Amino acid sequence: MSAFVRDHDELTDVRASDPGRVAELFAARTRRPMTSGDGRLMIIACDHPARGSLSVRGRPDAMADRRAMLTRLTTALSRPGVDGVLATADVIEDLLLLGALENKLVFGSLNRGGVSGSVFELDDRMTAYDVRGTVEAGLDGAKMLMRVDPGDPATVATMESAGAAVSELARARRVAMIEPFISRRVDRGVVNDLRAEEVARSVHIAQGLGATSAYTWLKLPVVDDMETVMRATTLPTLLLGGDPDGDPDATYNQWENALALPSVRGLVVGRALLYPPDDDVTKAVDMAVSLVRGGDSRE
Repeated sequence: MSAFVRDHDELTDVRASDPGRVAELFAARTRRPMTSGDGRLMIIACDHPARGSLSVRGRPDAMADRRAMLTRLTTALSRPGVDGVLATADVIEDLLLLGALENKLVFGSLNRGGVSGSVFELDDRMTAYDVRGTVEAGLDGAKMLMRVDPGDPATVATMESAGAAVSELARARRVAMIEPFISRRVDRGVVNDLRAEEVARSVHIAQGLGATSAYTWLKLPVVDDMETVMRATTLPTLLLGGDPDGDPDATYNQWENALALPSVRGLVVGRALLYPPDDDVTKAVDMAVSLVRGGDSRE
């Protein structure tokens, strides 16, 4: 009898009656090398909900239905060329129980304390995975958000915790994936400065974190003049998906151009692929994979 669950309803039964199955499945999970073949990566991201960010394309509750979200995630992860997932423990463990993580890369999300729209949004504390949990679960690495607001003295606490996480992950030979921004508060929200020179500045700050950068990867937005941004680093870089409310064709063109730059190794995309305008997850994911792998299926 398979240790994996048969459907979403069984997830709750297992969590209530057999929580130890999570650790057993992590221990038995088939893992894979970080890079292989073409050295490119296509990662599906789903850590927005843990910051209370559920909106996609004008729908404030688009990601609120967990079962529907898991269906989209398992569809995306089943597509050829998709290498893995980035998420918080609750999502990763549901996918694990569903059998969706075999031979996939898995990255835990560390700091989800900056709840979207809150007065403490820039206080990006490590409230999700920690390094010990990342290692014990056999994950391949962990991602951290690092928003630097020059006008907010609390920013340095986020930088300090991120630097410590980079060092600890490297000691455990796990990838530290840093997503940096130069940010500022506007009313009750946080706005990221996406000018190329400011993104490059955030890169320099991020890649200096920790006692070693041997296991550090970057996760960067695609902006105008990506050439300037990518000249700022020699670290392997994955591109984040960008605004899911934008025009898909324009987004695909941006991805395609940026993927050709030195140091860029692939994509980490979430809502733009999981909730595309036509609701066809398979089509959207296959399009992204084709761009990462060097093809183009837009015809």
